[in-house]
Amino acid sequence: MLSIYKREMRSYFTGVIGYVFLVLFLALGGGIFCLTTLFAMSAEVSNFFTYMLIFSAVILPLLTMKSFSDERKAKTEQLLLTAPVSITGMVLGKFLAALTMFAGALFVNSLYFLILYRYAEVKTAHLIGNFVALLLVGMTFIAIGVFVSSLTENQLTAAVGTMAIILLFLGIGIINSLLPASFWLRYVFDCVSIFTRFQTFVNGYFDLSSLLYYLSVTVVFVYLTIRVYDRRRYN
Repeated sequence: MLSIYKREMRSYFTGVIGYVFLVLFLALGGGIFCLTTLFAMSAEVSNFFTYMLIFSAVILPLLTMKSFSDERKAKTEQLLLTAPVSITGMVLGKFLAALTMFAGALFVNSLYFLILYRYAEVKTAHLIGNFVALLLVGMTFIAIGVFVSSLTENQLTAAVGTMAIILLFLGIGIINSLLPASFWLRYVFDCVSIFTRFQTFVNGYFDLSSLLYYLSVTVVFVYLTIRVYDRRRYN
């Protein structure tokens, strides 16, 4: 797994994908930080992380679209399948490499808030809670992206497919807000909505059920990716 992880991390910086992702993520983060805090003269951190969640849904597919699609297109997939590494290790190596890129970019973006400590009272626990919440959501998005990438050799198709699934998960929360409060389907949508569960953390509450939800969705999509390559290795 470690060799796959190192190989994947190296590929982000020997190609353009890693640089494009970092530039877009950090530039958007800086712009959103200015709009939601400095220009608004506010020390509230929730708006920043909520906007970053929406933009992550669009940017993260750029990071995962090459995970397996590039291997299939370059005809190096068979080398991976016959390498002395388990399918689980291969999938986890690629997943963790993408997660490392996202976590690093998110950490750098969060450093912007150090500026606010000089001018306002920032609730550190609230800031950390929002950071952890977005990290969990990003982890879920990455697992979805890696899975979709394993299904096609076209990177654009992988990116669009990942974005569609992510937006579906986010759209459930929007639909839920439009339903009558007494409608029983709201409970179901609350259970599966990524955005609704994210708002729990944003509001300053640590929700164990939401944590388990993000971990469960991540594990499910990682497992599905492993199953895709289990079948491909022996077929």
